[in-house]
Amino acid sequence: MSSRKRPAKLILKDGSCFSGYSFGDSSIAAGEVVFNTGMVGYPETLTDPSYRGQILVMTYPLVGNYGVPGDTSVDGLLANFESERIHVRGLIVACNSDEYSHWAATRSLSEWMIEQGIPGIYGIDTRQLTKLLREHGTMLGKMIHDDQDIKFEDPLKTNLVKEVSVAEPVEYGRGKKRIVLVDCGTKNSIVRSFTRRGLSVLRCPWDYPISDERAAGIVISNGPGDPKMCKETIANVRVALSGDVPILGICLGSQILALAAGADTYKLKYGHRSQNQPCVETGTRRCYITSQNHSYAVDADTLPEDWREWFYNSNDGTNEGILHISRPLFGAQFHPEASPGPDDSEFLFDMFVRAMK
Repeated sequence: MSSRKRPAKLILKDGSCFSGYSFGDSSIAAGEVVFNTGMVGYPETLTDPSYRGQILVMTYPLVGNYGVPGDTSVDGLLANFESERIHVRGLIVACNSDEYSHWAATRSLSEWMIEQGIPGIYGIDTRQLTKLLREHGTMLGKMIHDDQDIKFEDPLKTNLVKEVSVAEPVEYGRGKKRIVLVDCGTKNSIVRSFTRRGLSVLRCPWDYPISDERAAGIVISNGPGDPKMCKETIANVRVALSGDVPILGICLGSQILALAAGADTYKLKYGHRSQNQPCVETGTRRCYITSQNHSYAVDADTLPEDWREWFYNSNDGTNEGILHISRPLFGAQFHPEASPGPDDSEFLFDMFVRAMK
């Protein structure tokens, strides 16, 4: 850890105060405070657009020990990250390691955060903080130091998807079959999962009229915030449902697919953010260990009669996937592309590709 300690505080909306020391950028930040229980994968996690507007608490005590890899690009995408930048507003850890060791590392976590303008606080009792968030639910917070202060800010009142989506369509791969990927904050690994399977991917803005494109399939990506903020996306997917091409929704995309079909969604108390969420396939005893990052869930009881629950979470029983009873329309609340996490459920991509004409 740095020998120069600069006191900093995390203050929650309920008045709770956690004191520690600043690392990363020297700025202050406000947002929704959430926690992730993964042991590894902070380069992928911090660059996941689904964390837009959030202050992230890492429950694993030691973070930064293997540094941060370089900015190598492959086929127009950063190879070691899930997007072009860090999306969290701030990072809270128990112990930040400036001394790192990994063959691919080019800088420390703190140096990377300084490059990206992201503040961090270490030395906080993240176990106590996480217990508080589990008991009372995620809440607004702010990271401050010295005499600087900032107002609490609720990121869910803004259209976060619009902030992280591409502005214009971008194409990847040169496959004979092309899919349209609705970018609500897509991870690079989702694009790679399809190009590796020989497909061409047209990555479109969140409000793009997807039915105007000739495609073998449609994918609705992950992303941040409340799915009901994506009214244009929901309307476009509702039109696409009247077509005959397969549709796959991932994370936020599964919620948008459900809303377009006529179901409802709701906010979870503290969400699912980890790499070991157990998801059971309905009607079987098969459990998949999955990577997840979401605040909202589909209310399975509101699914129309031609849809059914595909997966459920064995920890809390919440919905983890939806499936049309007769057409190739699928939604997975978890991340089959992992990054970070296990690839138990990667078969969903193969299932989707097989459904294409």
